[in-house]
Amino acid sequence: MTPRAADRARYDRATAGLDAPLAVVDLEAFDANADDLVRRAGGKPVRVASKSLRCRALLERALARPGFAGVMSFTLEESLWLARAGFGDVLLAYPSADRAGFAELTADPELARSVTVTVDDPAQLDLVEAARGDGREEVRVCLELDTSLRLLGGRVRIGALRSPLREPAEVAELARSVARRPGFRLVGLMGYEGHVAGVGDAVEDRPVRSRAVRLMQSAARRELAGRRAAVVAAVRAVAPDLEFVNGGGTGSVQYTAAEDAVTEVAAGSGLYVPRLFDHYTSFSGRPAALFAQPVVRRPGVGVVTVLGGGYPASGAAGRDRLPVPYLPEGLRYDPMEGPGEVQTPLLGSAADDLLIGDKVWFRHAKAGELCERFDRLHLVEGDRVAAVVPTYRGEGRTFL
Repeated sequence: MTPRAADRARYDRATAGLDAPLAVVDLEAFDANADDLVRRAGGKPVRVASKSLRCRALLERALARPGFAGVMSFTLEESLWLARAGFGDVLLAYPSADRAGFAELTADPELARSVTVTVDDPAQLDLVEAARGDGREEVRVCLELDTSLRLLGGRVRIGALRSPLREPAEVAELARSVARRPGFRLVGLMGYEGHVAGVGDAVEDRPVRSRAVRLMQSAARRELAGRRAAVVAAVRAVAPDLEFVNGGGTGSVQYTAAEDAVTEVAAGSGLYVPRLFDHYTSFSGRPAALFAQPVVRRPGVGVVTVLGGGYPASGAAGRDRLPVPYLPEGLRYDPMEGPGEVQTPLLGSAADDLLIGDKVWFRHAKAGELCERFDRLHLVEGDRVAAVVPTYRGEGRTFL
């Protein structure tokens, strides 16, 4: 029996009394992935990206492990919710225009102590100030650095379109703007190098592209390390008590952690290891999060149809954004239909061994987006369900 076949047998036994569709997290794989992230971080704390988990119980599980500290959140509403639930260090990593949320933040001492907001433009500070109302609490501020790689005199740009702040002088100027404003305190700097952390460098059947990606990422790491160090020095000249410098992502943890200027790294997807992480040379993890769909039809030889399954991930549309049938091995989509809204035909010899009601296990393309489809996660230990915990959706929270 192959390791994947053994996993299928475990998951089927654990959920034998449960009807699909359902989602599971394999706790042994989750914990092994957590240990690997800590190892790669080389002694620097790992801040957990909440959008990659979208489950409070699993955020708590990760943060209970040595080597993890703090949450990286994705909306202000979520940040306030987590802070009220007892998460004491929440970095909102994306600028917000949530005026009601800022009014709450500035009126509550505990929320103001627990939540840090990210900005990259003075207009964002203006919005916070205008939303204060009677709130007088000091707002903790983090600046975001543009990490993109620029080539050919800036005519070629590789990286996410995020912050406009690129050079040390630009970031330092915004740092001075924060320092001049009563009611704000600059505590952090962050930069997410998605072109390094979020792009696979071992694309199946694409050796030339894979080599090009590796060359790009090597150049990007060198350029960013030097520029980030200069930016941090410039910001510390304005704010000597800067508490943290955050960087990285699951795919670049060990490289980012090696930079002296960085004090912590961010990661979250590496705990679930969705299918987009199958094409990295920098690390390998164990798939921990899966979902099952039930077989509901047998249209013919070598074909079964499962209920639902059309759960594409965000990002530029393409085949790499689709979930993949994972267990049993040997199933594939019908190219004329793909994964469907209410039913999905699957082809392959493995289909002939499946009966009506059997489960087919899938892996989502991205991590936390799976939890937007399911209101609970079945936590599997060995061949049993050890606990059932709500996702954000299961707690009635859909932040985006």
